[in-house]
Amino acid sequence: MKDENCIFCKLANGDIETATLYEDDKFRVILDASPAAKGHALIIPKDHYRNLFDLEDEVAREVMPLAKKMVNKLKDILGCDGYNIIQNNEASAGQTVFHFHMHLIPRNSGDKVGLGWKMGELSETDKNELVEKMNA
Repeated sequence: MKDENCIFCKLANGDIETATLYEDDKFRVILDASPAAKGHALIIPKDHYRNLFDLEDEVAREVMPLAKKMVNKLKDILGCDGYNIIQNNEASAGQTVFHFHMHLIPRNSGDKVGLGWKMGELSETDKNELVEKMNA
C-alpha cells in the first residue's frame, strides 16, 4: 500500500529520481539529499508505514539485515570508522517525514556530526517503576 501524498512513497517507488544505492521488491536505499555526512543513506520501504509503530513485523525483520549489508559495504567504500543507524518515531523524537525510514550515517573520529544528547541518570525510583510495569 502506498500513500499518493507521501514524498517517501514517491522516492521509494521511483516516481522521483534518486541516487539509488540498492533496490529490491520491498526497499530502496538512497543517498540522503541533506546528509549529515558524506555517504548518509536512507532505507525506505516501498509500502507506506507511518513509523515503527505501524511497521509490519515481516518488514521489521528484513530492515536490520539490510542495514547491516549496506553499512558493511559502505564502510569499505567510504573508509569510515563507524556508523550511526538511526530511526525516529513521531515529531517529539525528531521524525520529520512520516514514512518509516532508517538513517545510515557514516562516522569518523572528530567529524563533529551533531547526533548527541545530554546524558541523565537512572534513578532507583524510575528503574524500579519501569521494571515493575514492564513485568506486570
